[in-house]
Amino acid sequence: MTAEQLKQLETRLWKTADDLRANSKLTASEYSFPVLGLIFLRQAYNRFIIAKQQIEKSLPVHPTRGVRQIEKNDFLTAKAIFLNETAKWTTIANLPDSADIGEYINEAMRNIESEYENLLGVLPKEYNLFDKDLLQRLIRVFNDESLNDVSGDVFGRIYEFFLNKFAMIGAQEGGEFFTPPSLVNTIVKIIQPNHGIVADIAVGSAGMFVQTAHFIEEEEGVDPSNKVTFYGQEKADTNTRLAKMNMAIHGLEGSILQGNTFYEDKHDLVGKCDFIMANPPFNVDGVDKSKDSVKKDPRLPFGLPKNDNGNYLWIQYFYSLLNETGRAGFVMASSASDAGHSEKDIRQKLVETGAVDVMVSIGTKFFYTRSLPCTLWFFDREKEKDAHRANQTLMLDLRDVYRKVSSNLHDFTPEQLANIQAVVGLYRGKREVFDKTVSHYFSTINDHLSQITAQANSLADKYNKGLQTTFEKLLPKVTLAQWNETFDADDIESITQLATAFSKTKLTYNNTAVLQTLTKDNTDQLKKGKRAYINFLKAINAFVKEAGKRAICGSKKNGKNKF
Repeated sequence: MTAEQLKQLETRLWKTADDLRANSKLTASEYSFPVLGLIFLRQAYNRFIIAKQQIEKSLPVHPTRGVRQIEKNDFLTAKAIFLNETAKWTTIANLPDSADIGEYINEAMRNIESEYENLLGVLPKEYNLFDKDLLQRLIRVFNDESLNDVSGDVFGRIYEFFLNKFAMIGAQEGGEFFTPPSLVNTIVKIIQPNHGIVADIAVGSAGMFVQTAHFIEEEEGVDPSNKVTFYGQEKADTNTRLAKMNMAIHGLEGSILQGNTFYEDKHDLVGKCDFIMANPPFNVDGVDKSKDSVKKDPRLPFGLPKNDNGNYLWIQYFYSLLNETGRAGFVMASSASDAGHSEKDIRQKLVETGAVDVMVSIGTKFFYTRSLPCTLWFFDREKEKDAHRANQTLMLDLRDVYRKVSSNLHDFTPEQLANIQAVVGLYRGKREVFDKTVSHYFSTINDHLSQITAQANSLADKYNKGLQTTFEKLLPKVTLAQWNETFDADDIESITQLATAFSKTKLTYNNTAVLQTLTKDNTDQLKKGKRAYINFLKAINAFVKEAGKRAICGSKKNGKNKF
């Protein structure tokens, strides 16, 4: 399935599912988790079928007893969930109208949980809240035949798409369970988590882990489970369940535990992490600093801030969990960058370690439920030991860099993300990403030049060989005169010159040479040709519009169409 086909499928599934919600009695919060559960069931069945086919090919054959029966353990190595008959999607999709479908799906979820300890208490079991007709129609949505043969990764992308959409309509109060993809991608591309222990102690829906897996698959072409180990911690029960289900649907393994990060480090990770990523809640107050677990917390090496704000607790957690070569990337309130008093003292100590690597200012409207700006912080503990780099920090102001998705939402384009990664790479003395990015841009420019050349040649050729001659033969003199007044013949000449000028133009990029660019004459010709092309189209539109008016007026006046 191509990226465009997947996009169309996601949009179609979401529109149908959201239309059903709009016509139900359920709130977005009541609706979202069970719908994600249906995606989980559909994906689990597809993965089960694929794994079953692979397992059957390798089952041992006994001389007297024949082929050994498939067992639950066979599915562990295939990274699939063993499903008994009651939990299979085909069984659910073909239930008779008389069945209590809601309770049946609840029981199917319980059956899966009973077989897998890591999913115990995770899966949604609230399907009895749904009207029977609504549930049947939802099942038909995800029984789409285009989903029959797709891979688990496609379902993972669909799950992410639905998470994104539910976040945009405020499915979970405050939207804290979901970090916008643009910010997740920026963090992943800058810290490049490709080995060892990867942790997120404000894990939300585990989006950081999922994007890390995508990064490893795309950049290195290997199974993420062979490269990294995921550890997550989350305070909210619903978010913890979302995260575990998200991991399962992507075929990822990890330890995600529920707990209040302000008071406990569930995984005992101080000094152990290769990578830390997080989007913690901003400006939290009410942390009980009288608790010994806070006063004696080894995760606060620079001291306890005096003000009632949790920002500098989080910032110190991220620093202290890193090992001596670890990197961290996290989202933080913009106000934390210049906070005063005790927070200023902590920030000074942090800067003096040499670990502060990159600071990125992000503009407003990147979050779905709040429009405040934020800052991305990045630490690199290995930088502390480099006398030259320890005193350097890259500051990127990206407040005016964004794509407008809607009046309330901004994000980064793939090109903007690539540019950010390239700039950070150059700052670190590595230009591979920069070279790759510029080379891609040159290739794209060449493609556009080829298209422009072909279009210009075609347009000029069609006009010179057919359109003008046809006009002269068929149009009345008064109408032809109007066309000649509207149209500037020099425009066709400019278009022709454009085609000639760029028919042999090709930009090449060599990282050992000066960048090859278009000359000023080339650029001026391109601009002139573009203006000519636009003017020509405007002339045609204006002429057709005016000719149409005259034809209508003539018809009304004389009873027939003079044009």
